[in-house]
Amino acid sequence: MDQEIFHRAKRYSAIKYSFALFDIAYILFLLPLFLKTGLSKTLASNIAKFLVFPLTVPAYILIASLGYYILDFPFSIYRSFLLEHKFSLSTQKITDWLKDQCKQFSIAYIISLILVAAFYFILGRFPKIWWLIVSLFWIFFSLILARLTPVIIIPLFFKYKKLSDETLRMRILNLAQKMRVKILDCFEIDFSKKTLKANAAFVGVGKTKRVILADTLKDKYTHDEIEVILAHEFAHYKLKHLIKLILINSLITVVSFYLIFKTSSYTLRFFGFASLSEIAALPVILIYFTLFGVITQPIEAYLSRRLERNADKMALETTGLKDAFISMMEKLAAQNLADRTPHPIIKFFFFDHPPIDERIAFAKST
Repeated sequence: MDQEIFHRAKRYSAIKYSFALFDIAYILFLLPLFLKTGLSKTLASNIAKFLVFPLTVPAYILIASLGYYILDFPFSIYRSFLLEHKFSLSTQKITDWLKDQCKQFSIAYIISLILVAAFYFILGRFPKIWWLIVSLFWIFFSLILARLTPVIIIPLFFKYKKLSDETLRMRILNLAQKMRVKILDCFEIDFSKKTLKANAAFVGVGKTKRVILADTLKDKYTHDEIEVILAHEFAHYKLKHLIKLILINSLITVVSFYLIFKTSSYTLRFFGFASLSEIAALPVILIYFTLFGVITQPIEAYLSRRLERNADKMALETTGLKDAFISMMEKLAAQNLADRTPHPIIKFFFFDHPPIDERIAFAKST
């Protein structure tokens, strides 16, 4: 049975990684095509005929996003619905999946509209240092979003309730107190209505910080196993990993916009544009960020793996629950069909956590 799960996990992971690579290639094919064929200019000019300036940006983003969503829909339904059912990881009905897709599209549209509108506003008023001001705004907005996610976005997809197991709740609160981590409370969400995978998280910023347990984890893992999972999450906070990741991502954002500022004139000429201020040139920015993502992803993954290892170390030292950590990892690997021994190249590009077998080996060695 273990070998069967191992091979199923390998097949599942191989398909997921293939889709991740395909998604990058697909967007890097569609965006230049959208620009080179003149479709972007045609769309922008037709919108300008019917709408006044303040409405052109929202309309362009909406129509372009809908166009991409339609083109990507066959791949999206396979990767996030059919594939999950094929490997018996999903319990979601197609109607519920479609509702979630509409919610995700709406959230992505609102966030994109805020960021893009701010980009054009700042670009028009600070032509020399727009790259710095835009970067700072995007960084600030990401922090606001992190604060709002637990109270606004997550409840759109899952039902919250206070953790019903009072013994477990007190154990988690005592662990937080022991590790000097302030949390609002412990909550559980109805993960099982969508997936059979397990997860736990320590989310939020400031007064919105909270522990979230998926019911698929709460009901199948021992209290020792759950404690060591959350000790790992609290360790990220204690070791200031969130701040470090914010600084890294902030640096990447600033460097990305600065490179766009310095090189976009050449790229714009290639696609037949005179300035970034043209709404039809927006896909140029998306091409830049897609390419930057390809370059920086392995670096971010490597740094993240180091942070995760440090969090594992602190969790084991704080709780002393080595056996629970190992059994928890074994359960997670089987339940989530995790690739326990990925190819080094796959690990290099995609793994922001050490592979399961490496984490188990590390626990055994401590």
